[in-house]
Amino acid sequence: MRQVAKSFLGNRVLHGASLDVRPGEVVGLVGENGAGKSTLMKILAGVHQPDEGTIEVDGSTVSFAHPVEAQRAGIATVFQEFNLLPERTIAENIYLGREPRRGPFVDVGAMERQARELLEGLGITRLDPRTRARRLSVAEQQIVEIAKAVSLDARVIQMDEPTAALADHEVALLYDIIATLTARGVGIVYVSHRLREVLDLCTTVTVLKDGAQVDTRPASELDESTLVRLMVGRPMSSFFPDPEPGTVVGEVRLQLAGAGNDHVDGIDLTLRAGEIVGIAGLQGSGRTELLEAVFGIEPLTRGTVSIGGRPQRIGSPRQAIRAGLALVTEDRKATGLALNQSIGDNALGVVRSVTPGRTTAARDEIPELLGSLAVAARSLAQEAQFLSGGNQQKVVLARWLVTRPQVVLLDEPTRGIDVGAKHAIYEVMRTLAAEGVAVLMVSSELPEVIGMSDRILVMRDGRLAGTLPGGSSEETVLALATGVREAAS
Repeated sequence: MRQVAKSFLGNRVLHGASLDVRPGEVVGLVGENGAGKSTLMKILAGVHQPDEGTIEVDGSTVSFAHPVEAQRAGIATVFQEFNLLPERTIAENIYLGREPRRGPFVDVGAMERQARELLEGLGITRLDPRTRARRLSVAEQQIVEIAKAVSLDARVIQMDEPTAALADHEVALLYDIIATLTARGVGIVYVSHRLREVLDLCTTVTVLKDGAQVDTRPASELDESTLVRLMVGRPMSSFFPDPEPGTVVGEVRLQLAGAGNDHVDGIDLTLRAGEIVGIAGLQGSGRTELLEAVFGIEPLTRGTVSIGGRPQRIGSPRQAIRAGLALVTEDRKATGLALNQSIGDNALGVVRSVTPGRTTAARDEIPELLGSLAVAARSLAQEAQFLSGGNQQKVVLARWLVTRPQVVLLDEPTRGIDVGAKHAIYEVMRTLAAEGVAVLMVSSELPEVIGMSDRILVMRDGRLAGTLPGGSSEETVLALATGVREAAS
């Protein structure tokens, strides 16, 4: 792609960006939301046509008026939002519209056999091509999308945030699939907000900012600090903001003693006003389950809970909210927002449901609250589904902050959003602490836990394995999380 430019309704969103992809190469494409990554991908996929610039495939200039034309040229795209039909099988989804036939009839046997060969070629032997898509996990759906791209004889495959919703072991599987594809000479365009992945996987990295190409370099010449500086214009050292002046650790807001249920056990925890406490641990260690237990989704069945010094029995989220708790869930689209409702309705959702008497007052507070969160939207009437991931997450925060909680539980608060939006959420956390709110945060990103926490609780097998001070090394946290003593240096 050479000097590609694009405008929508007079707003220029790409300013002459270029991209090279060679056989067997993984090219990273990074930038904040709004940097132009999606637009560049959609132009290459044939969804949009460029206003300026050229696209060349094997040295010949091409023009795609439709995604099918891009596919015929060997370019396939696996978008973050999958396009599988839930009631069709894996084989039917892979060959949708291209089913092998025997006379006038679909040759189901041949289709399933070809699908199985495709999956086995990617190293996947545990998926039955006859399984319906609705029964697949997110990772399995992604495998089917990649298999569909391979079935098109794609020579270039674009992957948009492919690990945003994957667990660690599923990420490792994706790495293996990418290695298989590149060994065959397939070129990969890899878009991700997870900078460590970009540096691990990619041969070269192109950075976009405000629609312009900032730099293209070999990944071996980059580190996370340099990428952050190129993407957002500030050094990594200021990425995690310091506590606001005047922030003090005060009275106990939340206390658990010997707490447990079917998922966690023996939890002793004290959380104070003005504190940000991080929870680290491996997938399946019980981090999310602990937050859900405190919030009454899977209520604690033993031990004691005190909120603000008063014993409580939290048997439901409604009781938790009335006791001054808020929970920002891990999956904002599935459990955090009503995507087809407006920003304003989403922000009022909890208040209307639990404390309807505050609805009028809350409605007056919301414009200022959304403004303080720097939500970029046309108006409060805009539907949440049309916001970027970072802005959706800010609306989720507004939905809970308008309830005026004393304890905020955050489950993966920055998953799948760009570094600029992450920094904005970190600043919100610091502001909450300065106002005397207690924050309990689960995160899979160790730099985030270490950079934002006053204390770090480490979970293993549903129990607290230990407590570490903020700023502890990743090695120390992992040693507790895995149950392996840190090797003496």
